[in-house]
Amino acid sequence: MAEQTFDLIVIGAGPGGYVAAIRAAQLGMTVAVAEQRETLGGVCLNEGCIPSKALLDSSEFFAQARDGFAGHGILIDPPRLDLARMMARKDDVVKKLTDGIAYLFKKNRITWLKGTARLAGRNGDLLRVEVGGNGTAPAHLLEAGKVLLATGSEAVPVPGLAFDGETVVSAREALAFDRVPEHLLVVGAGYIGLELGSVWRRLGSQVTVVEVLAKPLPATDGQVADALVRSLKKQGISFRMETRVTGIEKREGTAVVTVESSAGGRDAIACDRVLVAAGRRPVMAGLGLEPFNLAMEGGRIRVDDNYLTSAPGIYAIGDLIHGPMLAHKAMAEGEVFAERLTGEASVVDYEYIPGIVYTWPEAAGVGLTEEQLKEQGIPYAAGRFNFMANGRARCMGETEGFVKILAKPDTGRVLGIHVVGPRASDLIAEAVTVMTYGGSAADIAMTFHAHPTLAEAMKEAALDVEKRAIHA
Repeated sequence: MAEQTFDLIVIGAGPGGYVAAIRAAQLGMTVAVAEQRETLGGVCLNEGCIPSKALLDSSEFFAQARDGFAGHGILIDPPRLDLARMMARKDDVVKKLTDGIAYLFKKNRITWLKGTARLAGRNGDLLRVEVGGNGTAPAHLLEAGKVLLATGSEAVPVPGLAFDGETVVSAREALAFDRVPEHLLVVGAGYIGLELGSVWRRLGSQVTVVEVLAKPLPATDGQVADALVRSLKKQGISFRMETRVTGIEKREGTAVVTVESSAGGRDAIACDRVLVAAGRRPVMAGLGLEPFNLAMEGGRIRVDDNYLTSAPGIYAIGDLIHGPMLAHKAMAEGEVFAERLTGEASVVDYEYIPGIVYTWPEAAGVGLTEEQLKEQGIPYAAGRFNFMANGRARCMGETEGFVKILAKPDTGRVLGIHVVGPRASDLIAEAVTVMTYGGSAADIAMTFHAHPTLAEAMKEAALDVEKRAIHA
């Protein structure tokens, strides 16, 4: 017999799960959340988005003190790295945010059960969920009319490069190294690999990125990706594109990795750490899904507009379903899922999900890229403005990059906006807002952008769509 019955049970307390739980509770539902970690927030808060950004900021400060302060007339002795203190700060940032979610659960009267959860059949119209149970402690048996799967994703291993937590690692371990690697080999030139490669390069590592594709960040606008790679190369990161790993030999804490290029050349790279960042896959093992025979699509769970799977009462969001594996996408789905349960006509605007790379300079984009517009035969006009001509960027000493706006030639309606440069992650918010409301380049151009700010580059790029930029 079930211990408790709820309106909704959420399995997984990452960005999608915890947001869905809070919003459902706000709407009057009784909610329980099962999470196998000791803290809430999932991969994002515990070993992904938040700790990586904490280290990116800390490592950027270190690089500025070492390489940039003198240009501002600030003369200091060469800075020394206290890696343990930097890691402790990162952990403190994570703890404050995960504690904050625990507070929100209490505030909204959400029941939080720690332990691995699995679906345990039905009791009439109710779904049963078993949480915990390890041989020494009994499992909790809960029931609910609706169960939301929000278990997120995990790093994908590369054949021949099995994770060992020491030499061959995922992002989880790369965010907690106890020493700076002499040579870090990064397998995969996606946002995770480039961000963590940037962290350790700033702190003194030799960094080599190996990527099987011809270009990094394939979903990113081509000009933006090219500009970012040029900048990262200037910072000392080496790239081996169109190259795959074919083997590894470990030698007392170091490794020799064999790689092969598309042209057939073979090489051996000696390193002491290998970060595998070649993608992620949904976490579904152990959830007890087999008896429900959920419909799948491309390795993900198929859902309808309400996030309902093919099994009555079972829903899924986030990395388990279609779309990019991004925290803000999962959060939006969690909110919309809860609202649609109560009859609201909420939707997620999948067309306008921004993608961001938190290197320095940063890269961000929303909407269609130039490559996509050309492939689809969609006519467009392009406006571009370089940060080199932006007053605030000059004052900051951060003039790399540009803003590019792609718009319909006849109406000026924005089709895509792409940024590489300082604080691109913040600048893209204006682009998302404009596009969500069907705005045009002229709308951006006519809107006040305070002077001097980085955001003026957005206005000038909008003016350049009609070739009337003032400062270009």
